[in-house]
Amino acid sequence: MIADGAGPDELVIGLDSSTQSTKAVAWTRTGDVASEGRAALAMTSPHPGWAEQDPEDWWRTACAALSAATRGLDLAQIRALAISNQRETSGYLDASGTPVRPGIVWLDERGRSELPRLSAGLGAATLHRITGKPFDLTPTLSRLAWLQRHEPEAMARTAHVLDVQGYLVRRLTGRTVTSWTSADPFGIFDITAKAWSAPILAELNLPAEKLASLQAPGSLAGLVTPEAAAATGLPPGLPVILAGGDGQCAGLGVNAMGAGAVYLNLGTALITGMWAPEPRISNYWRTMVSPTGEGYFLEGVQRAGAFLLNWLIDTFAGGRADPGVFARLDAEAARIPLGSEGVTVSPYLSGCMDPHWDPDARMAILGLAPHHGPAHVYRAALEALTLESARAIAAMRAEGLAPARIIAVGGGALNHLWTQMFADATGLPVTRGISPEASSLGAAISAAKGIGWYPDFATAAAAMTRTAETVTPDPAAASAWTTLSTRQARTYRRDLTG
Repeated sequence: MIADGAGPDELVIGLDSSTQSTKAVAWTRTGDVASEGRAALAMTSPHPGWAEQDPEDWWRTACAALSAATRGLDLAQIRALAISNQRETSGYLDASGTPVRPGIVWLDERGRSELPRLSAGLGAATLHRITGKPFDLTPTLSRLAWLQRHEPEAMARTAHVLDVQGYLVRRLTGRTVTSWTSADPFGIFDITAKAWSAPILAELNLPAEKLASLQAPGSLAGLVTPEAAAATGLPPGLPVILAGGDGQCAGLGVNAMGAGAVYLNLGTALITGMWAPEPRISNYWRTMVSPTGEGYFLEGVQRAGAFLLNWLIDTFAGGRADPGVFARLDAEAARIPLGSEGVTVSPYLSGCMDPHWDPDARMAILGLAPHHGPAHVYRAALEALTLESARAIAAMRAEGLAPARIIAVGGGALNHLWTQMFADATGLPVTRGISPEASSLGAAISAAKGIGWYPDFATAAAAMTRTAETVTPDPAAASAWTTLSTRQARTYRRDLTG
């Protein structure tokens, strides 16, 4: 039974099923970690550009992580569970719930061949207006079109096309339901109507009955069945509360859902997000349903964030096997003036999302001279990544939003050089979020609101999140950053891609 309030020893679990691992964290009502468990998640690539996972592995790793997190806990303390999931990843199940083919991961590029046909059929502008997503390879839409064309028999046997949260909710509760925030990244969801888009489904020849039922985040999905309890270590009858996509959950997990707050995830991908009351449309971001279900999350995305830095180090600086390589490069880069002494980087190692939405875009290193070394290229890459996000924030400001502060998470948030760059380039203070598991905490906040610990998301997030040190901007550097932004923005040339 869901009851108001929370006892001092009660816990909620945020299960974060991400691309490479599944993490289960038991959180207190003040946002402290009581226990955790995790399990690695494998991915296969049977053909170049393909990325697949077995949905049974989503369940297997969830069971392992939950069993580890609950081991030693008094199960009576656990009051609810909510799930944060890797976005744009899809599973295909028959009527009994058995996968008819491997799940397709968001990194998969097989849908590239379907983009011209989808653009001709519905129109890129129409898709952008309905879904809030600029026409791009990342949403599940193109991969669904590919399956309908290339694997019609598998699609005919598919009774349920589910996101990762929807799949895990089905395994936990027996109900086929997901949240708006997990459905949204598929690119077939009407972000205004909060429903699957009938015109897009018709273009795909995909019946709505094959998709999960939709509910608001923070609502009750169902109760843990006895069979799921035996597999996971959870108590039977535990409420499962809907959360959503890991990017939106992370924004909630650092309490960046209020006016003026900018969420910055300096992780494998680089995400810049800001809450807005209405669905503003721009090529500088993709418009996502808010993790609270109220308002929207404007999300700028660079596919290669820390991934780009890791690639540079592995390729040009001896590799990450050297434990001191990052500290050494940071120290050397800090001594190089702004502008990297003429070295400029186009950071599109894995294609470009905002603002060009060009999957064929590629990285470039310009302006090299004999006196330049790895630290110059490393610093220029940091500057480029910073400026790409700073321009997205500037575009949000031009749309009438009022960014006032940045809350940073991810491994890069511990890099003082990089956070100072963000502060100086944007003119905004950068505060580090304390929790390294922001997506799990965002899911836990959804659970806490859903079972009545707190009356609303805002109160729950305020009670369960904390921040650390703040980096303040240097106003004297603003002009130089503006000049550098103009130079760095010119590195992209569409006629040189593809």
